[in-house]
Amino acid sequence: MSKTFQIIFFITLIITGKFSIAAEDSRQLVKLPEIMQNHMLSNMRDHLESINLILLKMTNDQLDQAADIAESRLGMSSLKLHGASHMAGFMPEAMRHAGTRMHKAASRFAIKAQEGETLPAYKALTEITSACVACHAAYRIR
Repeated sequence: MSKTFQIIFFITLIITGKFSIAAEDSRQLVKLPEIMQNHMLSNMRDHLESINLILLKMTNDQLDQAADIAESRLGMSSLKLHGASHMAGFMPEAMRHAGTRMHKAASRFAIKAQEGETLPAYKALTEITSACVACHAAYRIR
């Protein structure tokens, strides 16, 4: 199994919540109307797909395209696309801050990727996934 595939596999397990050491889910339940749950889950799936596309572009040395994907689908420019202002009112303050950290990290990643240096771009990408992991470790909607 390639190193890139292993990384993607474990990020997917962590983000989707399929990998858990504890039997009991101690994350804070954020109660949302069903339509908002579906909207949020759809956004999270798009975020995961975006990270996967970014990794694919990076492995093909297409850093400019990775930057475009990050900014348009995850970065601060994507907030309107994902209905962030509509969703924010349903989230606890700390959850909103976690989301903002992820979006800002994606915009910082886009800048690093545009600079054309792979290693700093990968480092910046970990800031995005770390924000995702932190939020998913603290909150659940079901």
